[in-house]
Amino acid sequence: MENRKPSVSMRGISKTFGTIHANTNVDLDIYPGEILALLGENGSGKTTLMNMLSGIYYPDEGQIFINGKEVAIGSPKDAFSYGIGMIHQHFKLVDVLTAAENIVLGLNEPGRLDLEAASKKIKAICDAYGFDVDPKQKIYNMSVSQKQTVEIVKVLYRGANILILDEPTAVLTPQETDKLFSVLRNMRADGKTIVIITHKMHEVEALSDRVAVLRHGEYIGDMPTKDTNAQEMTNMMVGHTVALNIERPEPVNPENRILIQNLTVKSSDGVTKVDNVSFEIRSGEILGIAGISGSGQKELLESIAGLQKVEKGHITYINEDGERAELIGKDPLDIASMGIALSFVPEDRLGMGLVGNMDLPDNMMLRSYRNGRGFFTDRKTPRKLAQRVVEKLEVKAPGLSVPVRRLSGGNVQKILVGREIASAPKVLLTAYAVRGLDINSSHMIYGLLNEQKQKGVAVVYVGEDLDVLLELCDRIVVLCDGKLSGIVDGRKTDKHEVGMMMTKLGGEKQNG
Repeated sequence: MENRKPSVSMRGISKTFGTIHANTNVDLDIYPGEILALLGENGSGKTTLMNMLSGIYYPDEGQIFINGKEVAIGSPKDAFSYGIGMIHQHFKLVDVLTAAENIVLGLNEPGRLDLEAASKKIKAICDAYGFDVDPKQKIYNMSVSQKQTVEIVKVLYRGANILILDEPTAVLTPQETDKLFSVLRNMRADGKTIVIITHKMHEVEALSDRVAVLRHGEYIGDMPTKDTNAQEMTNMMVGHTVALNIERPEPVNPENRILIQNLTVKSSDGVTKVDNVSFEIRSGEILGIAGISGSGQKELLESIAGLQKVEKGHITYINEDGERAELIGKDPLDIASMGIALSFVPEDRLGMGLVGNMDLPDNMMLRSYRNGRGFFTDRKTPRKLAQRVVEKLEVKAPGLSVPVRRLSGGNVQKILVGREIASAPKVLLTAYAVRGLDINSSHMIYGLLNEQKQKGVAVVYVGEDLDVLLELCDRIVVLCDGKLSGIVDGRKTDKHEVGMMMTKLGGEKQNG
């Protein structure tokens, strides 16, 4: 490694946004023909650092060298001229155009735009690395992984030799992830350099040659992946030892709390989102819901919480005395006043969960005023609650009176989860409670969910990371295109079985 010359050297790179130091004096080398995993907690500056290499931001201080020559990268176009392309978490594709049209969009190629020639070149790239792209397919007909493939082919078409991928597997099934990794290995074998920003340790171990760790915007160090392990990498990221195994206590006197029978939910434009689904939610256990993004998870939770109109079916709540009540047709306040505390951590944190311009105690009050106290009378309780959530979940906030919108996504998430749990629910619904959170914060939230389970709360956990679902949940409901693929026992199933069920190939399965 030492005698090879780096293809990229970043030296003394610093970047601030207002008072926030995103990167401070970072030195990083990237070598040709390697897969480098860039690790760090939320807010450690990984994406910012790579955004400077790909021309989205310009460093306040420091130098970038490409193949030993100092360069100035002022735009993504500059970055492409040095062979650097970045694939972001949120794809930048035009839905109504085909794959080929998206790939050549914005290129000043000589002569008339020749889509036939472009398609040939795209096919050559796909054949070389094992991609599967139909150049004539429209983007709106594609799955998430197909769109991601188009983004990768787009940067290769533009001649990139250094590819940066930001959280590329966040929305992929295990099978799609395996396929992506084999393509990335083919690209490495062809001499391409790949930087992957990720939170998932098992992926780092499976794919990368070397890891580099950032903490609080500073460069901590790097080493060959074969010489380290998940525990050591996590400790470097966090700065102290973190327990990595997720506890799974036995269920506590599980009893049916909510029965869902033949539930069908349609979107406002008439598309069936949940299709004739039946299962039960039990007290004292964590029920996982697995599915490819957009398989009806969100609509399912929203219909239980009274936020989504139901086409047909029943959602029946059963209290500790065995009394039954139908939830369909009731709004969220009715549901709360029946003594059913449904806590919902929505996907859209600021849109649905919190009010961005309000400070922490006021956002707590949105919840606690329902406890029957006058809305304006009790200012102390929400303040105490806010303080408790901030301390327990290590929320990084300048003070309690800061407006929520000024906090990072990860900290907003912690406040939301903390507030919902603090309302002492009987049923806790969480959608993507740890999306985008680093390993340390995620484990805090798993701990909170387990505490609730042990208090006899019925916890529902919708998540994207199958490894976590399999370690945390007692039973897992698997959805595919809004239909129930099956229900499996979290202790007995494995990742590939659930992955198959998520993609139609699995068929019905019940063992829980």
